[in-house]
Amino acid sequence: MNKVILMGRLTRDPEVRYSQGANSTAVARYSIAVDRRFKRDGEPDADFFNCTVFGKGAEFAEKYLKQGTKIVITGRVENDNYTNKDGQKVYGTRILVEEQEFAESKNAASAGNGSGNSFAGNGFGSAAPAPSAGEGFMDIPDGVNEELPFN
Repeated sequence: MNKVILMGRLTRDPEVRYSQGANSTAVARYSIAVDRRFKRDGEPDADFFNCTVFGKGAEFAEKYLKQGTKIVITGRVENDNYTNKDGQKVYGTRILVEEQEFAESKNAASAGNGSGNSFAGNGFGSAAPAPSAGEGFMDIPDGVNEELPFN
């Protein structure tokens, strides 16, 4: 079984491209920084993972994700090996994202408290922020009704 769940912050805005042809597909690439739980002197405080997502998930990333956004992703680890122009083999890994969700509300993100207690959205269209305490209602962004499966 190859399954990974990561929570971290985007290190840059997603880079989105569309495939050529009649049925073009969106492809988004971004990287996330995942804090290490235990930190030792002289070692990095975070690990960085390159992520790739396709289709509706890529369109969601293009529309709603930006540098600094805290997200939770699930997917699988893939080898990303290639031979560079000097003929040397370069080894790497990437996360092929299957699901992505916000790990904090917009209010928490703007306040910078990083509570991560509320989340909303996934890689397949829904992106309403979670309600904050006392409000009782969510803000629904324009156009999200067309993406809901039960209309």
